Amino acid sequence: MVVPQQPPPSPWSRPPPPPSPDQPEGSPQTPARWPPISLQPSHKHNPSKSSRLLRRFRSVFQSFPIVNIPSCKIPISLHGSRLHDGHIHGGKRMTGTLFGFRKARVNLAIQETPRSLPILLLELAIPTGKLLQDMGMGLVRIALECEKHPSDKTKIIDEPIWSLYCNGRKSGYAVKREPTDDDLSVIQMLHAVSMGAGVLPSDVTSDDHQGHGGELMYMRAHFERVVGSKDSETYYMMNPDGNSGPELSIFFVRI
Repeated sequence: MVVPQQPPPSPWSRPPPPPSPDQPEGSPQTPARWPPISLQPSHKHNPSKSSRLLRRFRSVFQSFPIVNIPSCKIPISLHGSRLHDGHIHGGKRMTGTLFGFRKARVNLAIQETPRSLPILLLELAIPTGKLLQDMGMGLVRIALECEKHPSDKTKIIDEPIWSLYCNGRKSGYAVKREPTDDDLSVIQMLHAVSMGAGVLPSDVTSDDHQGHGGELMYMRAHFERVVGSKDSETYYMMNPDGNSGPELSIFFVRI
């Protein structure tokens, strides 16, 4: 008799809680500590035809080491260094979340509302702890570049892979991926947080995650989305504290 092989556990997977000694055999299990996912779709969206290509890019991307490669600085056009302190004329308010284990690659999720499914989820080749540390020290500008194809009608946020620059320094790549249930659980857990940063409680992460970077860190804020053209978008973090808080700008550009 052939015993079916069990799939390997996901890095985010959580083992089921052990049964209580007082719990009779056959009784319902204790509810999971992560709530069921109730995020709502922001709009009707047909499955992407390139999902297979995205998975292939992601599998290759995860084999790369996390390195910071010195490179020449890229020009970034700004109309002032504090644009995201207030409302930008013509911009749209979005919710952005940076999250990941301290030593692992950081994830960027963009939502139209705090309770909607993300319209974009990127995995960046920057350690989560390093990026949040840099933000605590001041201005951080992330530029994401990809090649422009005149005959291609792909939306800019649907591009599968980007060259990543952080404060003008080449820092590897960013890859778009579909959110997993664990990604959505983290985002849902933070739905009531309008702006803030911290570490998720240890009771929502298992000991297995220690090998993936330890503590699960996050930073969440409102962003102003400004569309320059079909080949450029910018997200400016909105700072309610005026000039006293961290600055983060994320540029998407096809060149």
